[in-house]
Amino acid sequence: MTPGGTPGAPGVVVVTGVGRYLGAHVAARLAADPRIDRVIGVDPATPNPELADLLSGVERVRLDLDSLGGLLADLDVDAVVHLALVTAPDPQQGGRAAMKEQNVIGTMQLLAACQRAPRLRKLVVRSSTAAYGVSFRDPAVFTEETEPREVPRGGFGRDILDIEGYVRGFRRRRADVTATVLRFAPFIGSTADTTLTRYFAQPVVPTVFGRDPRLQFVHFDDALEVLHRSVAEEHAGTYNVAGPGVLSLSQAIRRSGRVALPVLEPGLAGVAAIARSMGFGRYGLDQVDLFVHGRVVDTTRLEREYGFTPRSTAAAFEDFIRAHHGGVVVTRDQLATAEQLVLEGIRQVRAAVRERP
Repeated sequence: MTPGGTPGAPGVVVVTGVGRYLGAHVAARLAADPRIDRVIGVDPATPNPELADLLSGVERVRLDLDSLGGLLADLDVDAVVHLALVTAPDPQQGGRAAMKEQNVIGTMQLLAACQRAPRLRKLVVRSSTAAYGVSFRDPAVFTEETEPREVPRGGFGRDILDIEGYVRGFRRRRADVTATVLRFAPFIGSTADTTLTRYFAQPVVPTVFGRDPRLQFVHFDDALEVLHRSVAEEHAGTYNVAGPGVLSLSQAIRRSGRVALPVLEPGLAGVAAIARSMGFGRYGLDQVDLFVHGRVVDTTRLEREYGFTPRSTAAAFEDFIRAHHGGVVVTRDQLATAEQLVLEGIRQVRAAVRERP
């Protein structure tokens, strides 16, 4: 019998990143599972009041990842769920340098602590389909064995490659630990608040002229289910986690009731910068490349090994639309800026056509 009293279920679980939306919800869900004795949430920051209420059943510790070693040993931790990743640089929090410090250096420190934890038998790491990068030479569908054709341009994609490399090294050193890597498609749903959902919430959505990429999403609730099962059950290996089926970008924009703004590819980053100034979130090269090339992954391994199929990409996106319908209020200044974006996009396209021989 395992420490948690149920085959496969750990007794003591540490969840990193509980000061963020995903980490808080995962920790709360695990704490509600009677098969698990204790859930300890680790984050150097204090959660906002909404998340603090959610974490009422979680033991919270304000701790940096470089100080985690003592905690894992002193509490005889059985499982670690690593969710403390930053997906986009925040200039107010140190920008790209701070993002890499958190993602790459923080994961190295966590894995070093895990390696020294004698009772540890399970490690679950959040990854991303950004690990596959994007390029014109990409296959139609990525499997877990597909190697990226090009190194991702965006910082988050490069961080993910580094993180997965360190996890592979950890697997070799601690073959007794069940290590699970979950490559999530972008989150979406009624409660998700991400760069992607803010992109589709804009009144005018920038797209690349002549491109209509295929996209896949995973519903936030389905991501929680997969993370929960990864802790409570035994699922060693790397898994793509996405909703079956695809949506083209044009379909997604039409279904969300927004207006597409076609621009030339070099201009998309500039349009995204203007969108940031309008208050619609942060966009990095990871997001820009996704909206140019798209990305579709195979989820056969997940469905077979977990006995679980996430709701379809279309259904997940529909849930997002229902929750956000009519929820975006555009000010007069924002509307004027959007009109200027449309005019600028038209001028770019016309100029490109005139320059063609």
